[in-house]
Amino acid sequence: MKKIIAFTALLFAGYSSINAQVFKSKKDEVKISFFSSTPIEDISALHSTSTSFIANDSIKFSLSNTGFIFKSPLMQEHFNENYMESAKYPKSTFRGKINEKTDLSKDGVYKVTCTGVMFMHGVEKVITMPGTFTVKGGDVNLVSSFKVRLDDYKIARPKVVMEKIAEELDIKINANYAPYKKP
Repeated sequence: MKKIIAFTALLFAGYSSINAQVFKSKKDEVKISFFSSTPIEDISALHSTSTSFIANDSIKFSLSNTGFIFKSPLMQEHFNENYMESAKYPKSTFRGKINEKTDLSKDGVYKVTCTGVMFMHGVEKVITMPGTFTVKGGDVNLVSSFKVRLDDYKIARPKVVMEKIAEELDIKINANYAPYKKP
């Protein structure tokens, strides 16, 4: 009897791991950008060294705040020193759940929303962001676009530059994933 129970447990454990949908972002293929537009100045930056995982209905992003690249080194310096305070808050993360049931093992296009906790500048905030998964030949692409209010994360806009920096940033994500295989 013990052998039957052990065999059944082993069978179910193997079945669960076969059906688990686990994907890891491809190296340097998670692009996160932001754009701030005001009548005085447009500011944009691109981050291309972040990482992301999808495990069943969960998704995670992690990035180093100093990884954003600006058109001007001075903008990048001000971003890291005065706004993000990257020495004090070196990372930003998002951990959430995919709200819609999706089978990322099958080719197709899946519109989804993800709800979770964004951690940025020392502040955690629950957000929901829309996205679209495109699956082709086992590879997965995620595209998302949403807005972030600076005040929500206690990121100050000093009066001297207030008219140059928008209250709300447009965030875009384009991430490519491959099935994750344990090393």
